[in-house]
Amino acid sequence: MSRFKILALLPLAVLLGGCDFVVLAPAGDVAAQQRDLIVISTVLMLLIVLPVMALTVWFAWRYRHSNEAARYDPDWDHSTGLELVIWSAPLAIIICLGAITWMGTHLLDPYRSLDRIAADRPIDRAKTPLEVNVVALDWKWLFIYPEYGIASLNELAAPVDRPINFRITASSVMNSFYIPALAGQIYAMPGMETKLHAVVNHAGKYKGFSANYSGAGFSGMQFAFHGVDDSGFEQWVARTRASGNSLGRTEYLALERPSSNEPARGFGSVDSDLYRAILNMCVDPGKMCMSEMMAIDARGGLGLAGLNNTLPIAYDKYARRGTALGPQPAFVAGTCTIAEPQGRITAQARESTPLLGAGLKRPSLFTPPGSSTSLPLGATSKSDS
Repeated sequence: MSRFKILALLPLAVLLGGCDFVVLAPAGDVAAQQRDLIVISTVLMLLIVLPVMALTVWFAWRYRHSNEAARYDPDWDHSTGLELVIWSAPLAIIICLGAITWMGTHLLDPYRSLDRIAADRPIDRAKTPLEVNVVALDWKWLFIYPEYGIASLNELAAPVDRPINFRITASSVMNSFYIPALAGQIYAMPGMETKLHAVVNHAGKYKGFSANYSGAGFSGMQFAFHGVDDSGFEQWVARTRASGNSLGRTEYLALERPSSNEPARGFGSVDSDLYRAILNMCVDPGKMCMSEMMAIDARGGLGLAGLNNTLPIAYDKYARRGTALGPQPAFVAGTCTIAEPQGRITAQARESTPLLGAGLKRPSLFTPPGSSTSLPLGATSKSDS
């Protein structure tokens, strides 16, 4: 390729200015630390990559076939100084990368509570974090604010400089919750809860989306994240409460059915037990919760009869509702009575003393000489006949 053609391609680099490098321009302290980790790691690796690439080109040009002035040393086979440079430099960089990775992994653990809201601003312990319960649906996002008793669909808001505690789960398939300007992605899985701690430091509107393919409506599984001041957040909460919509179990069962490109909307009131039911996969009336099943299993289980409890919990839950598999199987809806928990009675240890029969001695592998031999019940010896 001629130099003219190469120069002609340079104006195309201007188009890169239209790209949104949101990972390198974060709006929160956690995302800023992650950006620094990426930049430092990249620079350290380039200390090896760039010299190797440059020397490759230089050696190819210096010792080309047509360059008869290049030094020719066919007997050269070793250089201690060169070996030290070749191995010590990468080793030092790997040690630095390992130390940075170890510290970053622990400091940026999504489950770790924040100890600062910015590089020079420690967290105010008197200011309670904002609790947000996140549910990944097909193909939309549900956000529940337990402190305020409201919820929103495909829209999230948080006050600036206030720590946010996310509790994340999913309704059907595995998904990934990601707001690049706020923090790293975290998986959302049905029947499980993951956590993410973050803070937004700059007011603005940011994009959140699913970073894990989850089906036909995946491309439209996006939401808007609003970083606002305290008064703006109070106005957003008041506006959501005034929406008039309510979100209970019945409304949730209709909402969780697969749909895509849902418009953002709010719910002025929410069932206080809804998120727990979603997490334990027991929103449907009469379905046993996973926490109850695990409590029963921890105390010994219910045997084969308990298998029916697992049938309603399935990823094809829409097909299993009704009579898709024939008559709906009966399953235990609860195992506790007022008097005493039945599950504990089932798992209680019975009498551990071995059964010895009607006055018979405990059997043994060997009978000592001269000792009497026990006879089965109802049998008599010849001497007694």
